Amino acid sequence: MTPTKASREDRIFNTISYIVLSLVLCIMLFPIINIVARSFSSTEANIKGIVWLWPVEFSLRGYQKVFENPQVWSGYLNSIIITIVGTSINLALTLTAAYALSRKDFFGRNVVMSLFVFTLLFNGGLIPTYLLVRNLGMLNTRWALVLPNAVVVYNVIVTRTFFQTTIPDELLEASHLDGCSDFRFFRSVVLPLSGPIIAVIALWYAVGHWNSYFQALIYIRNERLFPLQIILRNILLENRVDNFDELAPEEWAERIGLAMLLKYSLIIIASVPVLMLYPFIQKYFVKGVMIGSLKG
Repeated sequence: MTPTKASREDRIFNTISYIVLSLVLCIMLFPIINIVARSFSSTEANIKGIVWLWPVEFSLRGYQKVFENPQVWSGYLNSIIITIVGTSINLALTLTAAYALSRKDFFGRNVVMSLFVFTLLFNGGLIPTYLLVRNLGMLNTRWALVLPNAVVVYNVIVTRTFFQTTIPDELLEASHLDGCSDFRFFRSVVLPLSGPIIAVIALWYAVGHWNSYFQALIYIRNERLFPLQIILRNILLENRVDNFDELAPEEWAERIGLAMLLKYSLIIIASVPVLMLYPFIQKYFVKGVMIGSLKG
């Protein structure tokens, strides 16, 4: 079959699209490349502002300084545990709630959905939430970073919409004729067909847990339980230069350069795990977002 030749208008449109998308790609990539280059450059090069797309006076000092702190490794471990456990709980609760709310034979589902949506408009506030966490005995435990936000209503709505638009009622009727229970239908039919939306909400939840900062600042006092973000914050604060008048010019410049180098190194250290995760689920991401947003 002879391929259809693109018209002049189509070629112009495609050319403009490629140009615009290339510009957007460059705009998005430049900050990342610049930060990577700065993290591998010397303190002098960072102070002079001569680093753009390639390291100047290649140096690993920033990373060496960060990883010399033993708390960085414990922070990594805590963040990994919180992310894995928290995301697993999030997925279990979100998927089951969304599936139940997507079933037309679920009595009172509109009332329950209204209660879910109500929480998007109002919440208990910081102090009541803190008192609740304290009364439940979760202060200074990892559970304080996992359970209070175990379900995000927006993700429930998106997942429910995916089930409604993707899982036909005929599949449920056929499974009931074969004697399949609701739980087995959910486990054996719904979940295997829901790979895109599972990947999407898993990424959202995982990134949220990995970047979690404020909750740990409020609920955790034990340094051995600090997640990575708190450890990195403390490293930046320790190397902040406040006493300008007490330092010689050379020492002041050295401290400023080291603080800048640490900042860029810490950004890379905190971002690499998420950047490594995304390519593995990219093929599901766009499909899951688009299908889950078709109708509500």
